[in-house]
Formats: sequence, structure tokens, C-alpha cells
Amino acid sequence: EVQLVESGGGLVQAGGSLRLSCAASGFTLDDYTIGWFRQAPGKEREGVSCISSDDGGSYYADSVRGRFTISKDSAKNTVYLLMNSLKPEDTAVYSCAAVNGEVAGLIKYSTGMDYWGTGTLVTVSS
Repeated sequence: EVQLVESGGGLVQAGGSLRLSCAASGFTLDDYTIGWFRQAPGKEREGVSCISSDDGGSYYADSVRGRFTISKDSAKNTVYLLMNSLKPEDTAVYSCAAVNGEVAGLIKYSTGMDYWGTGTLVTVSS
């Protein structure tokens, strides 16, 4: 069964950190580009970061660059998103998604992804 399962969300104060996990099963994560997306209430889903299947190149939205770090543990078939210096505007449901192949930049939009997780809620209090 092909699955992506996110974990690590929760409630954190502004300035704090969380590490999200995206665990893949049923396929080899290394063959896919993994993107992290978020959707805040009343807003469209947006790409925040992705890591390419090609050389592990990582890309970030301007809003999170310098604060978030995407990484991969191939042995665990898991991608992580370390979120530092969290802001209230980071509050959203965060989802990971996979698309076969490599990318050369940030996946900004959610169309075209092959697999999706169901999301984990991140709430940043002010």
C-alpha cells in the first residue's frame, strides 16, 4: 500500500520549533521529489519546501527560507521539515506529497503530485 504519513505537528509558541516527519511506505522515497505544502484557514494550499530526487537539491518559499530546513533519511524512507523561528502566520495544516522524478525549483502548487499524506496541524500561538 502506498502511503505518506505526516507527524510532528502540534501547538508551539512563536519563536519555537517543530520537526515534521513524512514517512513513506509502498514506494522508494529516493525516486521521488517530496514537497511540503501548507494550507491555512481561508487560504489556498501553497508549497513551502521540496527536496528533489535528483541530487537532493532543496527549495524553499520566500516566506520560510532561512527558518525551515528540509532533509531526508533514506534509510528510514522519511523526509523531515525542521521549522525554526515559527510565526503565527505559519499556522496551517502541513502535508507532504510525492512526485516521481526530479525538479529544478520549488513546487509552489499542489497539482501534479502522485501521492499525498493527510496532513498534520501546526498551530503557532502569538
